[in-house]
Amino acid sequence: MAYAAELLDAYREDPNSVPDDWREFFGQLPKANGEPDGYASLAPPITTSSMFNPTGAAVEVNGGHVANGGYVAIKGEKAGSADALLQHSVDRMITAFRAYGHLHSRLDPLGLTTTPAAPLSPDQFDIKDSDLDRSVYVDRDGEIVLTTVRELFERMQRVYCGDVGIQLQHIDDHVVRRWLIEQVEGDDRNTSLDRDTQRRILQRLTEAMVFEEFVRKKYLGAKTFSLEGSETLIPLLDLAIHGFAEQGVRELVLAMPHRGRLSVLANVIRQPPREIFSQFEDADPQRHIGGGDVKYHMGASGDYVASSGQKVHVSLCFNPSHLEYVDPVAMGRMRAKQDRRGDTERQLGAVVLIHGDAAFAGEGVVQETLNLSQLTGYRTGGTLHVIVNNQLGFTTQPHDSRSTIYATDVARMLQSPIFHVNGENPAAVSQVVSLALEFRRAHQRDVVIDMYCFRRFGHNETDEPSFTQPLLYQAIEHHRSIRDRFLDNLVELGQFEVQEADEMLTRHHDFLQTEYEIGKDLVVEDRKPQNAWEGYFGGPQPAIGLDDPDTGVPITKLSKILHKLTEIPKGFHLHRKLTRQMEARRDMADGKRPLDWASAEALAFASLSMAGRRVRLSGQDAQRGTFSQRHGVLHDVVTGKTHSIFSKLSPDQAPVEMVNSPLSEVGVLGFDYGYSLDFPEALVAWEAQFGDFGNCAQVIVDEFISGAEDKWNRLSGIIMLLPHGYEGQGPEHSSGRLERFLAIGAEDNIQVAFPSTPAQYFHLLRRQTLRKWRKPLVIFTPKSLLRHPSAVSTLEELADGEFQNILPDVTVDPKNVRRIMLCSGKLYYELDAYRHEHGIDDIAIVRIEKLHPLRSGEVVEALEEYPSDCRVTWVQEEPINMGAWPHWATRFSGHRIGDHELHVVGRPRSASPATGSKSAHLWEQADLLERAFAD
Repeated sequence: MAYAAELLDAYREDPNSVPDDWREFFGQLPKANGEPDGYASLAPPITTSSMFNPTGAAVEVNGGHVANGGYVAIKGEKAGSADALLQHSVDRMITAFRAYGHLHSRLDPLGLTTTPAAPLSPDQFDIKDSDLDRSVYVDRDGEIVLTTVRELFERMQRVYCGDVGIQLQHIDDHVVRRWLIEQVEGDDRNTSLDRDTQRRILQRLTEAMVFEEFVRKKYLGAKTFSLEGSETLIPLLDLAIHGFAEQGVRELVLAMPHRGRLSVLANVIRQPPREIFSQFEDADPQRHIGGGDVKYHMGASGDYVASSGQKVHVSLCFNPSHLEYVDPVAMGRMRAKQDRRGDTERQLGAVVLIHGDAAFAGEGVVQETLNLSQLTGYRTGGTLHVIVNNQLGFTTQPHDSRSTIYATDVARMLQSPIFHVNGENPAAVSQVVSLALEFRRAHQRDVVIDMYCFRRFGHNETDEPSFTQPLLYQAIEHHRSIRDRFLDNLVELGQFEVQEADEMLTRHHDFLQTEYEIGKDLVVEDRKPQNAWEGYFGGPQPAIGLDDPDTGVPITKLSKILHKLTEIPKGFHLHRKLTRQMEARRDMADGKRPLDWASAEALAFASLSMAGRRVRLSGQDAQRGTFSQRHGVLHDVVTGKTHSIFSKLSPDQAPVEMVNSPLSEVGVLGFDYGYSLDFPEALVAWEAQFGDFGNCAQVIVDEFISGAEDKWNRLSGIIMLLPHGYEGQGPEHSSGRLERFLAIGAEDNIQVAFPSTPAQYFHLLRRQTLRKWRKPLVIFTPKSLLRHPSAVSTLEELADGEFQNILPDVTVDPKNVRRIMLCSGKLYYELDAYRHEHGIDDIAIVRIEKLHPLRSGEVVEALEEYPSDCRVTWVQEEPINMGAWPHWATRFSGHRIGDHELHVVGRPRSASPATGSKSAHLWEQADLLERAFAD
């Protein structure tokens, strides 16, 4: 205010001495004797949209003007400081409601929880009772209207302090924040429900309530993770899917924890209840020995038809008990679906993630998933997050499980609103769903609905919750169901008859009883691959010759591709060091020098793309490569513009997408795994910056990648690239933890490979993409071998070769061999160098390039050409309690391979993967080689 007064004084002396917008403003003020009239019209601007003219233009009001920038004048008052003070108080009040109104909302259906907050009453803003009936002009949806301070206060209470609490002041984007304020405060927003919507909600609440009660009575003591107390989730999802359909969305991916999943399967996905009941009966124990999963982890899909006839395909993701780790998986699935459709605008598909309050606040993968939402390589057009807020995590109350007021506070990192809503007011829930979907469509951002409810029973049906929350469960015991309370309200309003509602209840109970009788004897067949997955298969590794596509590419084509990869756009300023790399690649293309690792990889990606196979590689620094080897995306050193070397291979090529990921492992690997689930014909790879960093993604490996086929009958061809090798870089930059992947390898569930040449890597990548047998593939990739002069291949090896599980030693005469070494990876080159340095010609070094699945007969066969009394030694860089040795020792019990004794040489047992001392590493490595060759 003081600043404006100073400017006015300056304007009176010299109009040209103030900024143009202020000069225009002062020129529009009411004049007294030809001069601007005092300071009355300098009331502070209402900087929020219901009071604010966003265009900054003068607005006509009753023949006068409201000044530029949204200033307003008190109606019917003389000029003076009192007017300005009142306007300032009103401004403070409006801002306070928008910032803190949610703290005064009625969110807890039980009325037990309150959030301490400063009161929002007129006197808190220095507004006296005598001021309440004074009038002000306000801007609502671009129209200037007259209201009293009292009407304004009551309106703000209704909007921000009812059964919906809205958080929006954390949004820095003015356009987004203004859009939200106009929506929630607008006069034209209809908050009543028509009878069709009322009936729809009542029907869904009835289905949810009857289903839960039916299952609980039929299967006493069985775990179902009931939705009772939170049944409003079912109409919420129904309304959301209907809204998505009306917006033109054609595919939805849902993900949720176990609580309420059975009800969602039956009442949203519309899986026949008989199939759910058959899982409770569990009549064939032999069928699922060692496999399958509990019923409340299973996924399903179905088609939803809106009232307009629009169809939406809805897929509910399978999910283990690790709750939130399915979030990035669901996002990856949707991104793949959008890419398959060519939906680059991200308009035809959407993700709905359902969370528990304790998990949303407690699991770090939630933050990783939120962070992915606006990144170019991971966007899906905005996710609808729904928190089923039971205000309890197992037996732990919120004050013991989070340091924040709300479970949703982590979501404030996004420029998106958070809607808290009382789940016992389905009408309020309906309005919030509508607003959330409008926001998502308008801004393509995530949006959060935090639905407060309660958990009627324990964490599961065998649990006794009153042990730890006696007062809470006393209140719950006497609290009627949401369905009955909603019906009471409809009856009171004259919208429904009790008899009609009772008939609705009876019909659904009879329907479930019929399904139950059928389900008792029903055997549900395993889901067969369909749609994009038709023709692909899992199960045991096929015998040689049954699924062995030709992975070679003609030399002439390889040469042309490699030349194409070195073409730089005209006027592009390439880094001088990369100029030398391009020259080297042109020499490789002409056969003047052998291929290095990165060039073989580039040829694999490019040849697949030109054959119509999409390629997606993501990871930290994936475009350049951690070790500055890949350079799939080049940067102009003058302009900073980028160029993908794969962008102009051929007119009909498939995209090659190289994505620099955030500093996240579990979230990004989860996303890419999800992508692989819905794009089987693509090469989908995640690269760890160092193989050790796969530690942080272990949940995705253990719960999804390794067991999805066995648990849920879902296939994936995801590739994990894990740089591995002991080079003195310390405990966290040496080991990709080979032992962990071999430990979980069983029933041909995953492939674990450790290729040692560029050609092997080239054929492995192409085989993984071209074959029909689909299994996740873990590749331990090199660091020092990327530029090792011996770790090279020829164009002929790429053209005419194939991936070999075992590489024989062709440098020694088998008849003269007295010892055989088995190894993998870069250690081969060190062993071979030692052998040559010491003139040793009676020791063979056989490389095991694929460690799982590897049939014992393959190893035995590879050793048949050597004398039967040869001693066989497995040599590894890792401590012998790590690496491949624990797996080998188990595979070849008795430590024999055929007729050969099996021994091991490695680092001594250790708690840490590697030393942090470079000198100690060199000593250990020299000692390892000495022991390997010692008799």
